[in-house]
Amino acid sequence: MSTLSNLKLVAVKKPRNMPAIVIRRNKLATKLWEQINLAQSQLDGKPFVVMKYRSIKDGETGLRKQVEVPKRIKPWWFQSETGKVCVAVKYGSWTIELAKGKPSVEVSSGEELVKALTAIKAAVEAGELDAQIETASASLRSGFRR
Repeated sequence: MSTLSNLKLVAVKKPRNMPAIVIRRNKLATKLWEQINLAQSQLDGKPFVVMKYRSIKDGETGLRKQVEVPKRIKPWWFQSETGKVCVAVKYGSWTIELAKGKPSVEVSSGEELVKALTAIKAAVEAGELDAQIETASASLRSGFRR
């Protein structure tokens, strides 16, 4: 008996590039992951730091080098007039409408904030917000044209 006979073999090739909507969906899911961890760390009283690389020029030698610096993460949630916490999902600088005319989710506590962000992330990964992501992406791209 061959070892390969235990595996399920299929005739599928790896795609050369991912569709644009999948790339945008992954980008938003990554940002939501950061927001979930930021909210959870604030509940726990611990710092949450994501590091990024930045290229700087050395003053003495004149050479460029990569330096790891902390990434600034702004929270997407805010306090409403009623005292509840509201969270708005951002794609770049644009706020995504989760339903027609309703861009925010209202929660009453930090635990509910984490649950709401997790539910939104699951919806993004399932493709439920693809139309809103596409609209926000098109609006952002139009700002870069001359």
